[in-house]
Amino acid sequence: MKRALIPAAALLALSGLAVSPARAADTGYNIWTSEYTVSRQQLQSAIAPQFPRKLRYMDIFDVTFSNPRLGMLPAENRMNTVVDAQIANPLLLQRPVNAVLTLSSAFKYDPATRSLRLDAPKVDKVDSTDLPPQYAQQLTALGNAAADQFLRDYALYTFKPEQLQMNGKTFEPGKITVEKDAVKVDIQEK
Repeated sequence: MKRALIPAAALLALSGLAVSPARAADTGYNIWTSEYTVSRQQLQSAIAPQFPRKLRYMDIFDVTFSNPRLGMLPAENRMNTVVDAQIANPLLLQRPVNAVLTLSSAFKYDPATRSLRLDAPKVDKVDSTDLPPQYAQQLTALGNAAADQFLRDYALYTFKPEQLQMNGKTFEPGKITVEKDAVKVDIQEK
């Protein structure tokens, strides 16, 4: 049986993100399984323009995240993001500290805004050649605070009302599943 996919460039338009025609085929609504699918490549293309991202931590440190690289963790039903980080404070640090943070996040659906959002972000790993290993715990704490500030409830996609209505019926996203190269969102009748 051939699966029918209706292009859903609107899936990434959920968050107002543009999808090039070449990428539109990566996303779709499968009428046989009642699910939207968005590829890892599309998520990567959608999130890249959000960087570099600057944060202030505890009014002491300036943290800059850059160069995001997305991956999927199907066994944990999470998405991971590896980012380069630079932490600066001219009073406490002689020079900025460079690190690579691996963060992961689950997904949730917010019915009030019709958006697919990141949930429960955390730092899984911190690598830095600029600091001795005994500072890894402090760097992880800083990374977790930054992940919480930057990623918690971050909207990746916002469904348009017409995407959730068909033949007079209203639908709502349900189960969200992270696969090897995509995120699938089940659509259920309300």
